[in-house]
Amino acid sequence: MRIHPLEFVDLPTPYGPMRTHLFRPLGNGKYPAVALFSEIYQMTGPIARTAAFLAGQGYLVAVPEVYHEFATPGDVFAYDKSGTDRGNNLKITKELASYDADATTLIDYLQRHSDSNGKVATLGICLGGHLALRAAMNPNVQAGVCFYATDIHKRSLGKGLNDNTLDRLPEISAEMMMVWGRQDPHIPLEGRRIIYEAMTQANLNFTWHEFNGEHAFLRDEGHRYDPALTQLIFPMVLELFHRRLWN
Repeated sequence: MRIHPLEFVDLPTPYGPMRTHLFRPLGNGKYPAVALFSEIYQMTGPIARTAAFLAGQGYLVAVPEVYHEFATPGDVFAYDKSGTDRGNNLKITKELASYDADATTLIDYLQRHSDSNGKVATLGICLGGHLALRAAMNPNVQAGVCFYATDIHKRSLGKGLNDNTLDRLPEISAEMMMVWGRQDPHIPLEGRRIIYEAMTQANLNFTWHEFNGEHAFLRDEGHRYDPALTQLIFPMVLELFHRRLWN
């Protein structure tokens, strides 16, 4: 399916306008929506290509700039030490309440969009995986996919390094898909076990997938990219979205 050229909208949040990039199927119709939360580098080429792929499958996709209150609209951080340091510093500078306000604003926007059928899923990568999980606490989210979500087991998202994600898991009614790389040093085995046990204790509807992959195996730039693994996983993502958002 062809998609519209890249466009954006600046959504008002309590913490300032949030530049949000839109990817839409070309043609008339009402489509399910996906809130796609990026890595710490914001809307990079790999994130844009992931969003375009999903839009080409028939989804209205929105990618917010997660550090909008600190960065110039349209700012993209490089995949280098400087960009990594900047992104990691802002990750623990931003207020937890701001992350949550961003998610609420984005989900409300996607539900009301003229091209939306009103059903919303979340998908996130790295930092975005954690944000996608928190965003799924919104009762209007039907499904969520989290790729190697960082900081959940350490409770270290946001200013103060004391997030409440594990405590709030019972608020999630969406069906979740959790994807991990066994060779990912950011979420080691003991960290994954903490998350799995917490999701199980919360009686969530979720699937759990561990693969032999490094952190950022989904990113189609750099030596850690695993195209075969990516090709294996995305049909699973699309099956979940089709089942939860189209029916």
